This record gives sequence, C-alpha cells and structure tokens, in this order.
Amino acid sequence: VRERAVGAEVSRALNPAQQVIKIVHEELISTLGEPERLNLSGEKPRVIMLVGLQGSGKTTAAAKLARILRSQGERVLLAAADPYRPAAVQQLVTLGEKVGVEVFHQTGLKPPDLVRKAFEQGSKGGYSVLIADTAGRSQMDDQLMEELRSITRKTTPADNLLVVDAMIGQEALHIAEGFRDSVTLSGLILTKMDGDARGGAAISIRSVTGVPIKYLGVGEGIEALEAYDPRRLASRILGMGDVIGLIEKAEAAFDVEGAQQQAANMMSGKFSLEDFASQMKQIRKMGPISQILDMLPGNLGKAAQQVSPQDAEKQLKLTEAIISSMTRDERRNPDVLNASRRRRIARGSGVDVQDVNRVMKNFREAQKLMKTLQKTGGKGLPKLFG
Repeated sequence: VRERAVGAEVSRALNPAQQVIKIVHEELISTLGEPERLNLSGEKPRVIMLVGLQGSGKTTAAAKLARILRSQGERVLLAAADPYRPAAVQQLVTLGEKVGVEVFHQTGLKPPDLVRKAFEQGSKGGYSVLIADTAGRSQMDDQLMEELRSITRKTTPADNLLVVDAMIGQEALHIAEGFRDSVTLSGLILTKMDGDARGGAAISIRSVTGVPIKYLGVGEGIEALEAYDPRRLASRILGMGDVIGLIEKAEAAFDVEGAQQQAANMMSGKFSLEDFASQMKQIRKMGPISQILDMLPGNLGKAAQQVSPQDAEKQLKLTEAIISSMTRDERRNPDVLNASRRRRIARGSGVDVQDVNRVMKNFREAQKLMKTLQKTGGKGLPKLFG
C-alpha cells in the first residue's frame, strides 16, 4: 500500500485520503483472492463435506447451503453424520424441514459408514448433491481427523469445506491450519461475519492457508448465507458499506410490479401514505435492520451509525400500525387528518398522538424528498453516498 501510495499522482476525481482508501481497497481484494465455485460437475451425487469444531455454526451452515443449492435447481440430500450429539441430528432434521430438504440419519452407524450409506441412497434417489454435516469436537484431535479422512476415502468428496467462526479472531487461523494439514480443504465458510470482527479473520485465514473463501454467514436467519465476493467484503472491512448486497436484499424482498407503481407515483408527485407504508413493509422483509444499516455507504452509513437498530425496528412497526389504523381515504388523502382523526388513529393503534404526529412529519419529509427528485431527476442522490 505504501509503495503504491507514496509518490502516486493524485487523481482529479479523488482527494488524497480517498485515493489511499482506494489503494487499500484494491490491495485487500488482491489479498482476499478471487471467488471459487463449488465443484458440482461429475458423478452424482456430488459430496460436500462440512468440517469444523463445535459451536462454529456448521450444522446451520449445512442447511443454509442446502437451501442455496436447492434454489439453484439441485436435488439436495443432507446427511446428519454426528452420532455423538443427538441434539445436532435433531437440529439438522428441523432445519431440513424448514428449507425443504430431506435429511438422512441412522443410529448405530459410525460417521464414515453413515455418509457412505447416505451416498448410496442419494444415488438411488436421483439426488445431485449430498451435504455431510460431520461431527465436531471442542478441540482438534487425532480421532476426529482420522474420522474425516475415513469419510473422504469412502465417498471422495468433491468439496471439503471448513466452517469457522470469524468472531474467535486469531484462533480461527490456528483451527484452519490444523484442519488444512490433516484434511485436503477446498474452501471455507466463515460464519458470524455480521459481527464486529469485520473480516479480519478472513484476511488472515485466506492469506496464510491459501484456502479460498466460498461462503459467508451474515446472520442467524436461514437465508443469511451469501456467496463470497472479495469486493463486497473489502468494502465492509473498510466501513464503505455493501451497496451490491443491499440491492440483492431489496430485489429478493420487493414486489417488482408494486415497486414500479410506487416509482411512478413518486416521480409524478403522488406519493401517498399507502406508498409510505408499503416501503416500510418491504424494508422489514429485507431482514434485520442492523444488517441493512451496516450495508449503507457514505454519508448514509455514517448517519446510520448513530441509529439504534432496535429503535429503528420499533419505529418501522409503529409506523405500520399507525397507518393501518387509518381509513383508505385518509391514507390516500393525508390532508384530511385533522386533530380529532389523529386522536382516533392513536387510540386505534395503541400509541400517543405525538407518535402519529411524528409519523406524519416523517411522511411529509419523504414526500418532500420525492418532489425534489421529481424536479431534479434524481441528481441530488450522489450527495447521500458522499
């Protein structure tokens, strides 16, 4: 970074500080490495073996990965290969039901034999992918590693993915090195990447072990596993937000036709309380507010740091409740909301009149912004991303 920054010609578009950040961003991307896909070609079912210590989020990661592959058209079978912890087997069965994926489990079998039997059942059943959730330990030991090597000999996995908790810091590096030296690893799943660690573990593990990162766990929800993208991760590490991730969340949550109608209303100056309420619902569908705030870039991101996610979540729910207590005519024509109507709405939604007034103030500000965008054609938006 120093070699590139010292003596470099200052860009006309960036000030010196921004140029240094740009260089750091590019070097981070280079260090983190390019993404690599899972090896899903060849004999079916392709075996993906998940390994890791207890508490790393391995079982949950198995179900999340199954969900992703199922959404991509794969026929997925999960294998509960941790007979030492009945609770882990039950957890995988429950998660499998949640994501619509069958789970193979059988008592009395050692993990290598269980995974082999699951492979045979998967082959007969026409499954394209078998994800094996192997046994974890509180620490690495020879028995665990030999068990994993035995599974590898019996099923020849296409991918061996190590699941590591990114929140444990430098210890994550030692764990990755230990597994890499005993089992051939093809990739990493880093869990709890939505925490304060901000990816320091990702930089260390990737650069020291040479094992590529394939997925990131970014929350507790079953949908909170995302394919690794070095550019997005580098932006998060530097506190630059994740606009691409934000757009993807919005695309998954938003109703296209409804959004197009709202956009037409906004640009024509017909932004109503119905549109405002619809936006609140769509935002809540995008996931936990804390994740959304963390993805905001520039000036929006700085402002978001001053906002409590709990308060923001509460305000969204309160806004929805207040608008739901209005009549259709009131939602479409907010100008009719006099003092007596506002008192009635407050009683109906179980809040104070001040809360109703606050929602109306926020609505008027949003309405004002829409009118500004209508006049300028959206030219004022770049200021938000500073």
